[in-house]
Amino acid sequence: MAVLPMKRVLICALNQDRKPILEQLQRQGVVQIEDSALEDDIFTKQDRSEAQTAFRKNADMAARALAVLDKYAPQKKDLKTLMNGRRKMPVKVYEEHVQKRDQTMQVCRKILSLEKERAENAAALPKLKTQMVALESWLSYDLPLDYDGTKATTVFAGTLPSAVTLENIYRQLAEDAPQAEKVDVQIISTSQVQTCIFVVCSNSDAAAVQDALRRRNFSKPPATSVNPAEAMKELQQKSQQLQSTSVELEKQLKENAVNRKEIEFAVDYYHMRADKYEVIGRLSQSKRTFVLQGYIPAKNAQRLENWLESQFDVIVEYTEPGEKDDIPILLQNNGFAEAVEPVVESYSLPGKGEMDPSMLVACSYYILFGMMLSDAAYGLIMLIGSGIALKKLKDMSEGLRKTLKMFFFCGISTTVFGFLFGSFFGDAVNVIATTFFNRPDIRLPALWFEPLNRPMKMLVFCFAVGILHLFVGLGAKFYMYVKNGEIWDGICDVIFWYMMVGGAIAFLLSLPQFTSMMGLTFTLSAQAGKIVGMIALAGMFSIILTGGRESRNWGKRILKGLYGVYGITGYLSDILSYSRLLALGLATSVIATVFNKMGSMLGNSVGGVIVFIVVFIIGHTMNLAINALGAYVHTNRLEFVEFFGKFYDGGGRPFEPFAVHTKYYKIEEDDSE
Repeated sequence: MAVLPMKRVLICALNQDRKPILEQLQRQGVVQIEDSALEDDIFTKQDRSEAQTAFRKNADMAARALAVLDKYAPQKKDLKTLMNGRRKMPVKVYEEHVQKRDQTMQVCRKILSLEKERAENAAALPKLKTQMVALESWLSYDLPLDYDGTKATTVFAGTLPSAVTLENIYRQLAEDAPQAEKVDVQIISTSQVQTCIFVVCSNSDAAAVQDALRRRNFSKPPATSVNPAEAMKELQQKSQQLQSTSVELEKQLKENAVNRKEIEFAVDYYHMRADKYEVIGRLSQSKRTFVLQGYIPAKNAQRLENWLESQFDVIVEYTEPGEKDDIPILLQNNGFAEAVEPVVESYSLPGKGEMDPSMLVACSYYILFGMMLSDAAYGLIMLIGSGIALKKLKDMSEGLRKTLKMFFFCGISTTVFGFLFGSFFGDAVNVIATTFFNRPDIRLPALWFEPLNRPMKMLVFCFAVGILHLFVGLGAKFYMYVKNGEIWDGICDVIFWYMMVGGAIAFLLSLPQFTSMMGLTFTLSAQAGKIVGMIALAGMFSIILTGGRESRNWGKRILKGLYGVYGITGYLSDILSYSRLLALGLATSVIATVFNKMGSMLGNSVGGVIVFIVVFIIGHTMNLAINALGAYVHTNRLEFVEFFGKFYDGGGRPFEPFAVHTKYYKIEEDDSE
């Protein structure tokens, strides 16, 4: 377990070599580039935000084109494809795609243009339908709806908002426009909500008739230059034309699916270019040279220097980081411990002077998870499933690979504890043998004991694991004190606590009342109890005297020491927290047993077998999913709160190298490089 040592790197090269150097650095992904501190009359920083924005827009355009293709020509993706993640692309193929990037962007523009036209057609269809619905009531009207009369007459064509008769219309006009003498009204159509009418009057009466109609909420229909029947026919033809055009546009969009890979490359390529120009804006540059500063893992330093000096006129300088430098953190562990690195990172990376806790977390994480799930069948499912995925899926992301590896080791632990506690799909072995084979004598015996039958023994075991877990955390704290040359602090903050807490626990084990209550088969002798009691008291008084050692005032020291001793209640709370190991372990077993009983209720019959299989599959799938999630959450809690609370603060800054952050392709360097 280790935090990789870092070196500060300074690279000075000619501007003409900037592009190939940055591209190679991006593909290698070993240098975290920092803002350059050089800025004077010679070295300045260039604003590349405009170019960066342009590349982001191209990437966004390509992404939108992909979204269109996914809508009309969705790509079938199986689980293997989804888990494999990015596809490999050799550098030579990458360079070929780069040469075709302009053509690819033209394809993207065409796709977006086709989609825009299709969307406009789709938006126009409802409007046409609305117009056709409005014309349906006027189909028997043989004049254009915008016809307004002759030289001597005025025509009003429109609707009244209710079903009215011809007599009512004449009466209303007589009431509202009594001076109008020559008025002719025809009803074109009528319904419960409106009446379509045609009114003809002399020009001298037009104003009065129009005012009378307005008072009756008269409204004009959509104007047409031809009669409604012909207008309806034109609208129908236009609607059919839009629909056929939309079908043709969708066909063209589907045909462009052959360009999907090139468009996916464009998304990745322009994101890479934008990242590169973001970095260029952080470099110090003169007319002919540029300076790059950052951090690199010490193990990669020599290889990078050799490559740069073999290709370019360049100066590469490495220095050790200073005490005040905020050094980025990169973890390196073996396969057993690296699986829990995402767990550590989700809490926080090690701070300055702290150890990498990954190995300690791995050792405890797998045990705690296995105790909580504790079913051999569930463990084998996790073990086999994650093992097959790790073997078959070679191109998965690093984070997914570590997570699967973590569940692989958790599966091993779960299987071991399942056999120790005699659980294989709960009591499925005995239930199947009893129900379908009339053999109640067949069961999977526990290699150690069954927690359901001896819960107190399981609780004591959980407390013992918890105490060991906490003491390992204290040991890690002592190790860091010694490593940093603070041995006296280690004695005060660790050894004295070992004495007080460990002595207090051992003293309890010398009390017959306590050991009887906990169901223990042994009790320490009274003499041993006195000795450990004295050790506990010595530890307590030592903490009182040294807990506030940073204060010069002895009164404050004693008060802080007394407050520090009060922290033993925190240890009691932490130890009790490990009772969740019992709770979750019993929950897994009890729920599995319940499903087994439910499935066997119909007994040994054809229907009983079918019901048992259905209930068994559904029930145990749910039980595995729910309790595996519970084991994951509560194991993280025990690590983050109880374990890390004893020695680990975190706060480190992650190592974020200038690298190829792509979504679809992973560029592979040639072996020669």
